[in-house]
Amino acid sequence: MSVLPLLLSFALTSQSVSSNSTFTCPTHCKCHLELKFASCGGANLTDLPSVIPPFTEHLNLSFNHLLFIRNQAFQDVRRLHTLLLNDNRISNLTDGAFEPLEFLVRLDLSRNRISMLSKGFSLGLMSLRELSLVQNQLSSINEHCFSHLDSIRKLDLRHNSISRIHVSAFSSLSTLRRVFLDHNKISDLKNRVFSMTRNLEELGLSGNNIRHLKVGILSPLTSLALLNLTFNNLTNVDFKAFLSLDARSTHIHLSGNPWTCDCDLQRVFRKIHSVHRLQLDDYNNLSCYLPEELRDYPLRDVDNELCFAETVTVLIITVTVIITVVAAIIMAEKKRKKTNKGKHWTEVGEISSDSQN
Repeated sequence: MSVLPLLLSFALTSQSVSSNSTFTCPTHCKCHLELKFASCGGANLTDLPSVIPPFTEHLNLSFNHLLFIRNQAFQDVRRLHTLLLNDNRISNLTDGAFEPLEFLVRLDLSRNRISMLSKGFSLGLMSLRELSLVQNQLSSINEHCFSHLDSIRKLDLRHNSISRIHVSAFSSLSTLRRVFLDHNKISDLKNRVFSMTRNLEELGLSGNNIRHLKVGILSPLTSLALLNLTFNNLTNVDFKAFLSLDARSTHIHLSGNPWTCDCDLQRVFRKIHSVHRLQLDDYNNLSCYLPEELRDYPLRDVDNELCFAETVTVLIITVTVIITVVAAIIMAEKKRKKTNKGKHWTEVGEISSDSQN
């Protein structure tokens, strides 16, 4: 009696393999049934393949000539976990283009020509964990771009032209762990822009135009392990901006900024060094930009002299003022004595004249 179930199971398995083995792989593509993989990379495609094996979970469409992604373009491959669309010519993503892909985990759109993300861009991507938009033409991030990314962990926006980030741009991304905004045109970060990303562990802001770090901007980031602010336009920093960062341990990178080396800067870094949870990993690589006579000098080589030099300067000014005041007093006293002496001889002359009369 035990043989029948085994035969039945074998028959069902054979039928399943037989049905799956009749799939059609698109022209110029390679498909792998067992790995559930279809690769159409570098196939000179100008449009999506008309037929993609429905079992596909990993689809590579990179290095083609795709111009746009139409609405529900992937409705026949709803099982996709990975979708590579990098290195195409995509400039337009229709609302709901990825809506059927409720199991998609990774989406790579890097090195395309995308200049705007619409409100419906992220529809259906509730399982997405990793999104790359590296080297596109984005200039701003509005409040609706990522509103449906409920599971996102890594967001890569490097090498765009982003200059404006709406204060609510990341408000729905509570699961975000890593966000890379390096090499954009950001000069200002609005207060509360990171208010809902408390689980953020890595924040990349290298290669922007940031001149000032507002106090409180980092305070919500209680899990931040790495903050990269290299190659911005910071001339000084407010100690309170870093002190408000209440994570267990945060590594901070600050090299490549045009630091104004003075006593105030020395005091700030000395205070930062005293906070055990803040680690200035590249402090030895910081160099002065101003004053001119210290340009390109490593900050570590002059930091002990900055306040000393300021003290000497203050002392010289103080001594100069004292000398000037004392000299003025002496001159005034001499003038007074000279005046009194003149009056004395005048009086003597008058008395002599009266006695002769």
